[in-house]
Amino acid sequence: MRTGIFMVAVMASMLLAPAPHAARDPASAKLFKSTSDHSKFKALQQDFKSGPEVTKACLSCHTEASKQIHRTQHWRWEFLNPDGKRLGKKNVINNFCTSVASNYAYCATCHIGYGWKDDQFDFTSEENVDCLVCHDTTGNYKKPPGFAGNVVTNATEFPPGSGKIVKAIDLKAIAQGIAKTSRDTCGACHFFGGGGDGVKHGDLDSSLEAPDKALDVHMDATGNNFSRATCQACHGQAPHQAKLAKLNDHTDKVACQTCHIPAYARGGVPTKMSWDWSTAGKMGPDGKPLIKKDAKGHVIYTAAKGDFVLAENVVPEYMWFNGKVKYTLFGDKVENSDQPTRISHFEGSATDGKSMIWPVKVFRGRQAYDPVNKSLAVLHMAGNDDTAFWTNFNWENAVAVGMASVGAPFSGKVDFVTTESMWPITHMVAPAKDSLRCRDCHASGGRLEKVSGIYISGRGSDHAGWLETTGWIMAVLTLLGVVGHGLGRFIAFKRKK
Repeated sequence: MRTGIFMVAVMASMLLAPAPHAARDPASAKLFKSTSDHSKFKALQQDFKSGPEVTKACLSCHTEASKQIHRTQHWRWEFLNPDGKRLGKKNVINNFCTSVASNYAYCATCHIGYGWKDDQFDFTSEENVDCLVCHDTTGNYKKPPGFAGNVVTNATEFPPGSGKIVKAIDLKAIAQGIAKTSRDTCGACHFFGGGGDGVKHGDLDSSLEAPDKALDVHMDATGNNFSRATCQACHGQAPHQAKLAKLNDHTDKVACQTCHIPAYARGGVPTKMSWDWSTAGKMGPDGKPLIKKDAKGHVIYTAAKGDFVLAENVVPEYMWFNGKVKYTLFGDKVENSDQPTRISHFEGSATDGKSMIWPVKVFRGRQAYDPVNKSLAVLHMAGNDDTAFWTNFNWENAVAVGMASVGAPFSGKVDFVTTESMWPITHMVAPAKDSLRCRDCHASGGRLEKVSGIYISGRGSDHAGWLETTGWIMAVLTLLGVVGHGLGRFIAFKRKK
């Protein structure tokens, strides 16, 4: 049955796909991008002065599109937590720039809307939805930082008085060139989360725009070229065949990614592993804010942000994960400032019946907190005012404005604590030949050495000398018993004969 379905799918793809030469024919390539040529639509044959004007034109045909977007996490930047709370980017603390809520004009650059500059943003507005950010095919669509997610249609000096000019974009040309979403449009935000290429997730960066099979077998640009699917959707719960069938005994406790993503940040783009805010504010010999780069030209220190540690080909950490994440909210207490505060922590255990062992990126930071109220600080990092930390490196001012923006108390004192946040590793799936082998986990000092609550044969932490000695004694006694029994039978046979 599976074979039949597969063949039908293959035949359908052959019928619907353009001829082999189409990729070399620009006209044919454009023809197969979409079922509609938007340059022919009258609603888009006008000069647009703003992003919402484009959206209004889109809604003249796609009448329900904005209402559909309104129901997504991408729009509200929140989700319903199992405890009934609504959590998301706008009301949790992170250990990058600490909070969206005090830096909306900059953080909203990656929001799929226009004009989110403060907590008064109208989430019910249909024209505030940004259609182009997901449907652009020109590569010319830009939303510069500091404009609250708005586009620039007239050359603008920014910041004011700086002499730096932000160039205008041609919304008419961009709107006429839209088509279905792509890996590039998703990656425009997700590859650059956290402030730069590959910075945040580690398994998402610009190397995945057109990866080869060695980097990701599913997203291989000249192969499967997948964009989104679950492992089980194609492989089921018993993916290993024949001589590897024993591995299917692991699929109820070990996530596919654990064995098939041996390392992340494998595409030549380093990911940020730690960020120490406490060292920010240093000046160079010339009196200007200090910047340091490593041998490859990657920035590892700026006066505006402190020290970074970058890495490539990183081995994940491993832990039980049941799909639930515990977040730190505004005002939550730091229980022990001498121990890392878990800003986002994966929940799970070996005994809850829901968890699996997952590969995880653990991002470690050192960030500001209020030692009197014992809560992590919300910072006002960016803006055109003199209370923004990036403007004058004044911690007290930046924290005071940030805490006030979310209604949290501030004692006026600033100290620093270490923090940890986590992301699951699920991209950069390696070819089967590069997946983990048994010895990578079933060995002393193996990858799963720190995973608790389960016995793993060969693992150092599960090694018990007395048990092993007892086992060997029993094995030797068993062998002696078998040999003795056989010898006795042989002697008895000879006597009888």
